[in-house]
Amino acid sequence: MLLAMLETEEDRERFLKLHGTYEKKLYAVAVRVLGDRTAAEDAVQQTWLQLIRRWDRVSGLAWSETEGYLVTAVKNVAVDMLRKERREEALPEDWDPPAPETGETDYRYLVSLIRALPESYRRVLELKCMEEESNREIARRLGLKESTVATRVLRGRTMLAAALEKEGVRPWMSGCCAMP
Repeated sequence: MLLAMLETEEDRERFLKLHGTYEKKLYAVAVRVLGDRTAAEDAVQQTWLQLIRRWDRVSGLAWSETEGYLVTAVKNVAVDMLRKERREEALPEDWDPPAPETGETDYRYLVSLIRALPESYRRVLELKCMEEESNREIARRLGLKESTVATRVLRGRTMLAAALEKEGVRPWMSGCCAMP
């Protein structure tokens, strides 16, 4: 399928030559970066796809320059995969957030309610309320738009207030989780 994206027979032959020459090396580099063979296969596949998308640039490189270009490309893809994995990784369930000295019981109760929220709201509110990150920092960390983060914070706060009211507790949230 990748070959069908190339326009000329000459381009397809050059791609096949690059693939045959560098496939194993790119895989080895990706395994070293990711530490996982399956993820490395994905990284190499993404690299080949990027190569075809940028074929005009790549086909203009001298053969001696292509190895460096390809190795750099696969490293970048692998590092991006690691970054994405870290952004999506939730705080561990046994993480014990630092509680303010006053109202520790209330704080721990709030943490338990946040952890009960749906994943997309939970993760945003963990970062907002427990890590005290700005919407901009959260957006960058999770790979979201800042407006999406703001919406999830607002909806998450609304869910927290509803959970509190359901249990007969008047919403008392202040600071980062204060209701607007």
